[in-house]
Amino acid sequence: MAEIKTEDMGIRELRANLSERLGKAVKGEITYVTSHGVRIAAIVSVVDAEAIEASRKGAPSQESAAADS
Repeated sequence: MAEIKTEDMGIRELRANLSERLGKAVKGEITYVTSHGVRIAAIVSVVDAEAIEASRKGAPSQESAAADS
């Protein structure tokens, strides 16, 4: 299993690097957005976000459903 790369980034720094962080999200990296050193949100790929959404609904994610086909 591949290691998941993560980085914490404050809001001000994120504003200056948003395009780069979005590109890294597409590649599977997670950027945790911080406010005063506290994680408040995360930037993740659509695949990861949809998997989280599906798990909260109790349904299999599209990625795992496709693997079952």
